[in-house]
Amino acid sequence: IFQKNDEHHRIEEFNRRGKEPVDDELQVYTWADVTLRELTDLVKDVSPEARRPGVRLDFKLIYPGKDGRMVMKPLGSVFSQRHNADEHKTLRDMAFQIGDLISLAIHQ
Repeated sequence: IFQKNDEHHRIEEFNRRGKEPVDDELQVYTWADVTLRELTDLVKDVSPEARRPGVRLDFKLIYPGKDGRMVMKPLGSVFSQRHNADEHKTLRDMAFQIGDLISLAIHQ
């Protein structure tokens, strides 16, 4: 998961494997059936910004497109302290595959 406050990383930052913005990377090991709420809880464990009241965590999937360039697709948004429908989505629901990346924007 590559997190950033208030916005997502630009897709261009992911065009070369091994050159991702690692300063903002959270290593997460999980299963395909993890929900966005469960990912939010993992992020909240290590990121103080994500624990603040009213914070919205916006997830996007990053994967290689058919032309070899990286593509960014919305996964959903979860609020730190209130519930919504997106929190029940799983990575499997969104066609996540091993090797795909996740961009996370933490909105205050």
